Amino acid sequence: MEVWNYANLWESVASAIPNRPALIHGSRVISWRDFDRRANALAQHFIDSGLTQQSKVAAYLYNAPEYIETYFAAFKGGLVPFNTNYRYGGDELTYLFDNADAEAVVFHASFAEMADKVRGRLPKVKTWVAVPEPGCAIPDWAVSYDDIVAKGAHRVEAPWDRSADDLLLMYTGGTTGMPKGVMWRQEDLFKGLGGGANLLLGLPPMERVAEAGERAKAVEASGDQPITIPVAPLMHATGQFIGFGQLVSGGAVATLPSRRFNPAELFDEVQRLGVSGLIIVGPAFAAPMLETLEANPGKWPMPSLKRIVSSGAMWGAENKQGLLKHLPHIMLMDSLGSSEALGLASSVSGGGAAAGTAKFTTGPNAAVFTEEGERVLPGSGVRGLVAVGGFTPSGYYKDPEKSAKTFRTFEGKRWSVPGDWATVEADGSITLLGRGSQVINTGGEKVFPEEVEEALKRFPGVRDAAVVGVPDPRFGERICAVVEVIGKAEPTLAELAAHVKSHLADYKAPRELVLAPVGRAPNGKLDYKALKAMALAKLGVSA
Repeated sequence: MEVWNYANLWESVASAIPNRPALIHGSRVISWRDFDRRANALAQHFIDSGLTQQSKVAAYLYNAPEYIETYFAAFKGGLVPFNTNYRYGGDELTYLFDNADAEAVVFHASFAEMADKVRGRLPKVKTWVAVPEPGCAIPDWAVSYDDIVAKGAHRVEAPWDRSADDLLLMYTGGTTGMPKGVMWRQEDLFKGLGGGANLLLGLPPMERVAEAGERAKAVEASGDQPITIPVAPLMHATGQFIGFGQLVSGGAVATLPSRRFNPAELFDEVQRLGVSGLIIVGPAFAAPMLETLEANPGKWPMPSLKRIVSSGAMWGAENKQGLLKHLPHIMLMDSLGSSEALGLASSVSGGGAAAGTAKFTTGPNAAVFTEEGERVLPGSGVRGLVAVGGFTPSGYYKDPEKSAKTFRTFEGKRWSVPGDWATVEADGSITLLGRGSQVINTGGEKVFPEEVEEALKRFPGVRDAAVVGVPDPRFGERICAVVEVIGKAEPTLAELAAHVKSHLADYKAPRELVLAPVGRAPNGKLDYKALKAMALAKLGVSA
């Protein structure tokens, strides 16, 4: 019986093509042999530190080889890796690590100050592992990552066996305000991502773990190893999951050296490395990419580039058309999905023609249902919730109530229903309407309004506050604070933004401010629709 565990799959590739690149970061190139040996050493450190079967390991890291090595090490040791939003403040970070029952934290040394603030509240953590950075000291309460992995190690044999049931946790802000850990069995995640199938190469899903190595060997023989750059942070499912698929295929994952997105640097790396694929999150990346190409026509022909994949935020047809004008040889893939629902729908543009905004073709295991569980018929005009069956998560970690709301039974089958509303057109395609909740999606980051509102209301002179999303050409939405003040006090946007940033992640701070009475219904609830309309009118912005 095949054990579909990413450690087994990647070890198969490492054995087949040990000298080929696995991870690339600027001038650093880590071969598959070293990728395997470094992860072995880190896995052994976790076990020696007292971690046991399915203990949780936090990746508190920027995009870098160490991110994927940390996951590989956790998989090898039968442990559970999970993502950490490096923008989180102290309270958010404490909640996340505590909720996840973290027993190991791997962090970039530049996060040492923040980690030191929270570690006293996290008694379950047995080891803190710091990834060295220039100008950043390794604190005396942490162990140097480089010291651990430098010596390498042979295959780790934990006292327990690896299993297809071993978990990966993908924490998502979702619609509840606090992060929730989506529990993916490794077999379900692997098969939900296609089971090693490669449509571009015409390869079907794998039937044996050893096929990963066999296919990698064939790719090596062809002399054309695919390289993908996850431009989006690996802490989000889009870049992380697609990157995993690239490695299973015997390819390499490259990460950008800079911490801030620079389109020129990206294009330089595509040209230098012969990159074949990019992973982005909608207009937050696509808009500056197009602007850079427009300002430098013909500078980056990028003949190796075959596809750009986006997920997590709406990608407009105008932007796609602009990119295809400069790069007519590439394919643009707009994927509708989420951390808890893979393969909901997709939209493909190429050959100079861009698909329409919000128009998608549903995946083979996807459908649209009414809230009552009735399948929405094509051309009916009925609005419904997009759902996906097949390989789905086990639920949310330690949250059965939220699990029951998202993972539902329709037509006698279990479906993941993340909350995307859509209509089904006569041809079977869907038109995405958006989330039914008030969550604001800004550049792929989900922001829960009530969390920001509570922070705003703690500012001196603020009587009440509401938060809505207003259109933004680059980030999809930006946060607008509607603030009601006491007396004649008039705080500035800069003051309120700084106040919010002192409590929450920077991206949750308002970018627009409307001073006006907030108003509430008798039950104390806000009328978000009316508030948004009022804010748009005062800002002079159309919906």
